[in-house]
Amino acid sequence: MIQTTTIFKVHSPGTIVYGRDSFREVGEYAKKLGTKALIISDPIMDSLGFVKQCTTLLKTHGVEAVSYLGVITEPDDSYVTEGLDLLQTEDCDVVVSVGGGSCIDTAKAIAVVATNGGYVGDYMKMAKVAGQSPIPHIAIPTTAGTGSEATDATVITNIKTDVKMMIKQPAFMPTVAIVDPLLTITSPPAITAATGIDALSHAIESYLSRLAHPYSNVLALSAMDLIVNNIVRAYEQGDDIDAREAMSLGSMQAGLSFSNASVALVHGMSRPIGALFHVPHGISNAMLLPVVLEYSKGACIDRLADLGQFFHKTKEPLSQEELAHLAIMSIKEMCKHMKIGNLQQWGIDKRAYYEAIPKMADDALASGSPANNPKIPTKEELMELYKIAYTF
Repeated sequence: MIQTTTIFKVHSPGTIVYGRDSFREVGEYAKKLGTKALIISDPIMDSLGFVKQCTTLLKTHGVEAVSYLGVITEPDDSYVTEGLDLLQTEDCDVVVSVGGGSCIDTAKAIAVVATNGGYVGDYMKMAKVAGQSPIPHIAIPTTAGTGSEATDATVITNIKTDVKMMIKQPAFMPTVAIVDPLLTITSPPAITAATGIDALSHAIESYLSRLAHPYSNVLALSAMDLIVNNIVRAYEQGDDIDAREAMSLGSMQAGLSFSNASVALVHGMSRPIGALFHVPHGISNAMLLPVVLEYSKGACIDRLADLGQFFHKTKEPLSQEELAHLAIMSIKEMCKHMKIGNLQQWGIDKRAYYEAIPKMADDALASGSPANNPKIPTKEELMELYKIAYTF
């Protein structure tokens, strides 16, 4: 499973600040990076007071701020254009994202395009390499899920083609990540479930990835342990700060892991579903995860058994096959417990879905992620997996 090379590269934010009340550090770090900040956030974060709090913390340290609150869905290229226009009009020299993965991903794109020019899609598959340093970016997640604060990847939808563009380059890595679990307490159960399963998908896929290596494995195993043992607690009791803290740490570790080992087939299949049928990213991951793990099992039975150990609560000895099966079924039951159904139950029209399968399969393969899977699918196998996932 480990790459044949013995030389590995590790990318992470320049500084990671985490722990309860770490949000208070934003002004201290921002003043080292610039004098005027563009805060990228959304109306919900604004209504919760996080944007105002961030503005106050920045101003306390002499950093002025303006806000772009247009991130109302998963990020698309129009948000990047609008945010970039505001940054340039207001002459901002630092970006601060406050919110979920959509806000952070939007901020990443703005920070890079601001100094390197062009259209954000130009950077997909390294077609355009960001040679200039981006605008400094402080990423502050308010959900425990995407891990985007610790990755050099961004996913932006091209609204003309309905393609989720997976863009990964070192320049997209935030300068500073501030991970404060207290900010996640406001996440409602549905968001907690969706983002939590997203983080679990990151950890699992990076552990199964053909690009996995010793550094990423340590992070992935720790993340799986933290998430498996705390996601339901966080879902059921949103004010359980210990569970929230464990989820925030697990999400960040999963982000660091997949940023260095990559995701695989689940994410490759998930992005087209989100682009065409507007299913939230974490939800589509959850719908696909058990299906893809069952398909991949024969090629990674030992690693799935490692995952199964986190679900194994008795002293009864189990074989690798039994532990792998336990892992897959436990994830399916976990999703059911948190009211995450299948694609049919989500309300996607079967005819429209089946008609889209060939395009989704093509888009999934084009993303490159399926090639990292322990078992690499053909287009025909991908199409069959999409069909199975509709009612699984």
